[in-house]
Amino acid sequence: MTTTTKQRITTAEELMDMPGDGHRYELVRGELRKMAPAGSEHGEVASDINASLNLYVKANGLGRTYAAETGFFLGTDPDHVRAPDVAFVRRERTEAIGRPDGYWPEAPDLAIEVISPNDRYTEVDEKVADWLAAGTRMVVVVNPRNKTVKVHRSPTDVATLTIADILDGSDVVPGWQMPITDIFAN
Repeated sequence: MTTTTKQRITTAEELMDMPGDGHRYELVRGELRKMAPAGSEHGEVASDINASLNLYVKANGLGRTYAAETGFFLGTDPDHVRAPDVAFVRRERTEAIGRPDGYWPEAPDLAIEVISPNDRYTEVDEKVADWLAAGTRMVVVVNPRNKTVKVHRSPTDVATLTIADILDGSDVVPGWQMPITDIFAN
């Protein structure tokens, strides 16, 4: 005899109202996923990328950047909320939507994920697929383990950058560039 256990579906509202317990969470198709706090290398890399991107975006009036822990509402029935390490939303969209009280109601134009030591590559691949399916125009995956950066424009359009290359915002963040050496600087 086989028994199945039905997992409780969590809503985005319940996720928003959760008390702080020292952990980070994402809501993946109604499933609450607990994530360990990021380590120091992860935080430093994400912070450096966000600083570069934020300065450029503000100086050029391109939109807004968002730091880690900002939830983006990607879907309903069941609710789906992801939180990239760094995100960008272009000005036309931020002006139309304003500053929501809760999660940003759509996918960002750019999502950047920094792989932590405890991240599984399959989980990172799932996040990339979720971002692209929700309409994110560019997903950047930074891998401190092997000092590479993958730029995903679609499930099949993926470029791998190494230490000699430059990350380019292309048509998503026009003019923004960051040398890979700056991302992995000690």
